[in-house]
Amino acid sequence: MTRRGKAKSVVASREPPAAEAAQPAVRAATTDGQKETRRRRRRGDGSLEERIDYRFKDPALLDSALSHISSLKGSRNRAGSYQRLEFLGDHVLGLVISDMLFRAFPIDLGAAIRLGSSEANAGGRKRPAILADVCEALIGAVYLDGGFPAAEALVGRLWEERLRTTAQPLRDPKTVLQEWAQARGLPTPAYKEVARSGPHHDPEFRVAVHLAKFAPAEGLGRSKRAAEQAAAAAMMAREGVKPERANG
Repeated sequence: MTRRGKAKSVVASREPPAAEAAQPAVRAATTDGQKETRRRRRRGDGSLEERIDYRFKDPALLDSALSHISSLKGSRNRAGSYQRLEFLGDHVLGLVISDMLFRAFPIDLGAAIRLGSSEANAGGRKRPAILADVCEALIGAVYLDGGFPAAEALVGRLWEERLRTTAQPLRDPKTVLQEWAQARGLPTPAYKEVARSGPHHDPEFRVAVHLAKFAPAEGLGRSKRAAEQAAAAAMMAREGVKPERANG
């Protein structure tokens, strides 16, 4: 073999074959694929998201929500289990249920609430936010005074019969108020943000609805849309406009 041939042989022996050089990338891709496969298997290959009709933008959140602490290695991985999300979800569920119950089955608390003259004159006895807070406070007071059985009995007396009765959902107040106004030849109600309070991550909006020939009405909500709906509901309640069911 010539010197040039030997040199080529030595260089060739030092350079890994193309397939061998590509192995790290292949292994990385395989590992990522395996992780994704495990992730999709844990998520039910998307079937769970289909059942709840929500597609997660961050799949890691769904993974955590479905992971028991026993499936994770090491005490430091506790944050990756569903425990932290369960704490948050419990409070969110309570908020949603409380709001649904209040809106579907209101109880007449307005006359019993003690208000300052300024708040009373501003229609505080009909404000959905105040009524909802007082309703929850009343249940809490019964719980502290008589324990869980007493609170459970109170909720049952107030809502169990209605909860067992099938009823169509109420139409949204903004739509009902607009149609009511149009039927009387009035312009479309206009909504204006009056104030915004609370921290940036959890604001509360106060919105006023204006309708020709009528005094404005205000509503509070955690979003502008919710506040507008509350304002429309407040005006309807003040003017004696009854809410309508979705089926008419």
